[in-house]
Amino acid sequence: MNMTAVLMAVVVVGGVGLLIGILLGVAGKKFEVEVDERVTQVREHLAGSNCGGCGYAGCDAAAAAMVAGEAPPSACAPAGAENAKAIAEILGVSVGDIEKKVAYVKCSGTCDKTVMQSQYFGITDCVKATTMPGGTDKACSFGCMGMGSCMSVCTQDAIHIVNGVAVVDPERCGACGACVKVCPKHLIELIPYKPIQMVSCSNTQKGKDVKAVCTAGCIGCGICARQCEFGAVTVENNLAKIDPAKCTNCGKCAAKCPVKVIKLVKA
Repeated sequence: MNMTAVLMAVVVVGGVGLLIGILLGVAGKKFEVEVDERVTQVREHLAGSNCGGCGYAGCDAAAAAMVAGEAPPSACAPAGAENAKAIAEILGVSVGDIEKKVAYVKCSGTCDKTVMQSQYFGITDCVKATTMPGGTDKACSFGCMGMGSCMSVCTQDAIHIVNGVAVVDPERCGACGACVKVCPKHLIELIPYKPIQMVSCSNTQKGKDVKAVCTAGCIGCGICARQCEFGAVTVENNLAKIDPAKCTNCGKCAAKCPVKVIKLVKA
C-alpha cells in the first residue's frame, strides 16, 4: 500500500470537512433567524397538548401568534386563567376578565328515551355517518348520534359516550373547542364553568313531532320562559334557550318544565 497516497487522501478528506464546517458556520451566522425570547416564555405557559383549539397548528404557532399580537393571551383555553394572566404579563398587555368554560352536549336523547328507528351497522364516526342515508339508528335527526367523533378529538379524555349520548367531564375539559368544531349536529357549546341551568335538547321541531321521536326533548311550550323573572329564558324556533349571563340559577324554569329537559349543570 502506498502510504503517501493514504496520507494525501486523509489530508484531502480532512481539508474538505474543515472547509464545509467553516462554510456552514458562516452560513449559520449569516442566515440566523432571531427568535424572540418571549415566544419561549409564552410557550411554557401553554397547555402543551397541541390540540389546535386556539385555531393555530400547535402550541409553538400559538405562542408566536401571541407575541406577534395576532392572538390574545387567553387564546389557549386549556391553559386556564392563571396562565393567561402570566402570558399577559410577559407581553405587557391587559388580559381582562377571563371566565373559565367547559363543553356541554345539548342532548338528552339516551337510548332509553329516544325512538330507535333501525339498527345501524355502518361507520362508527358521526361526521362520516351524516353523509350516508340512514346514518343513525335514532329517529331524532337533531340528537347526538353517539358515535364518538367528539370523543376522538378530545385530547383531555373528557368526553365519553354514555347510553348513546356524549357526556363531558367538566373537571377534565379544557374548553379547547375541538369537540364543538367536529360535531356535525352542532350539539356542543362552551358554557361558563359554574352551576348553571341548561336546555338539554337541540330539536327545533314542533312539540308533537319532538314527542314522537324522544321523550326527553323540548316541546317549546314556553312555560320555562314565563317562569323566569330575569329574562334569561326565551323560546326561539320551538326551542327553549337560556342566556348564561342572565341566569341566576334559581331553578324555577327547571322545576316547571313538563318534560324535565332543563338540567342543572354542576361544573
